[in-house]
Amino acid sequence: MSHRLFRKISIGLAAVGPGLFLIGYNIGTGSVTTMAKSGAEHGMSLFWTLVLSCVFTYVLMVAYGQVTLVTGRTALTNIRRTLPFGKLLSIYIMSALILGELLALMGIMGIVSDLLNEGSRLMLGGTGINPFWIILICSVALYLLLWYGRYRLFEKLLTCFVILMVVCFAIVFFLVKPSITAVLQGLVPRIPDVPGSFGLIAAMAGTTCSAAVFIMRSIVVAEKGWTIDNLLGEKRDAAVSAGMMLLLSGLIMAVSAGTLSVMGLKLNDSVEMVRLFEPLGGRIASYILILGIAGAGLSTVFPIILIAPWLVCDYTGRDRDIRTPLFRALGLVGILFAFGSQLLSQRPPALMIFSQAFQACILPAVVLPIFFMINSRRVMGKFVATPIMNIGLTAVLLFAMLTTYLAIAELFR
Repeated sequence: MSHRLFRKISIGLAAVGPGLFLIGYNIGTGSVTTMAKSGAEHGMSLFWTLVLSCVFTYVLMVAYGQVTLVTGRTALTNIRRTLPFGKLLSIYIMSALILGELLALMGIMGIVSDLLNEGSRLMLGGTGINPFWIILICSVALYLLLWYGRYRLFEKLLTCFVILMVVCFAIVFFLVKPSITAVLQGLVPRIPDVPGSFGLIAAMAGTTCSAAVFIMRSIVVAEKGWTIDNLLGEKRDAAVSAGMMLLLSGLIMAVSAGTLSVMGLKLNDSVEMVRLFEPLGGRIASYILILGIAGAGLSTVFPIILIAPWLVCDYTGRDRDIRTPLFRALGLVGILFAFGSQLLSQRPPALMIFSQAFQACILPAVVLPIFFMINSRRVMGKFVATPIMNIGLTAVLLFAMLTTYLAIAELFR
């Protein structure tokens, strides 16, 4: 009976492979840091930003997936071949996404190493394991996986990390018992009139409704081998992905809002978050929180290492073989950026907030191409966008322009 149940769960997880891959990619230390900081400093007042971001994430995931199902081509290839100035636009998107993700990688590995250092300090005493050695060990392990791995292996690993995240954050949520009333009040849209709120909203949008997710969406759908016959499955997969993003991010924000915000505590560092939670949930809660955030970070690192070679292959139309010299060389360059936090004076969480706000600025360049492609009969045939899809894409574009304005405005506040 247990074997049969396990088999059913495995089949169900395999059916939503691209969605789980993108959850693992999207819910990383950037999401954890941004959502926790928002909850600590503003309670649930910015929860509406998260809800809108997840709804719009679903719309764009379905749109990019649908175009790939119909054409059999991935996003950058479609943009380059079908749109005026498509070559320049695809080069811009590719370059901006790679730059943004490499910035994020520095912050992610800095946060993961700080957290694992804190965990080792709690377990072993003293100063714990040096963050440099933690990054080195993680980097070597990741590169070995890249050297010997295949897409299906990455998908399985990310599935494990996603389950780990859900379990850890759900446990912490019940340990600290945040206020449900505060969560519901956060659905009323408002922008706190305090310094940094514009940038935080842009970062929340950038980390959830991330431009990279939609470009990657077309790649993982193609890797899955889906066709237009899988359209309903593609929509279900997108709904699972967006729903899980909302659940996980909402849990993190609610935990922070129901505890740190109520106590008047601010959050500027991930390790500080663990230390603040220790009196509330005990050392066990600290270990679980470290495990959950580290799992979130490492689940994001896998796709980030793949993003540069995947995007280059997407643009050039090459086969996406992880074991080719191109993948291995670009993967090595990406992994070297993991040591960036050891060379910069800026704290990893600040790097993450900046990189997520930067991602928000790329979003309009990703929304406009899909709007034109999914409405082109030359590209889509009878599978052009429905009126509801076009309303959704128009709303996403307005949201993208708003968050881009907020990100830029924050620089001049």
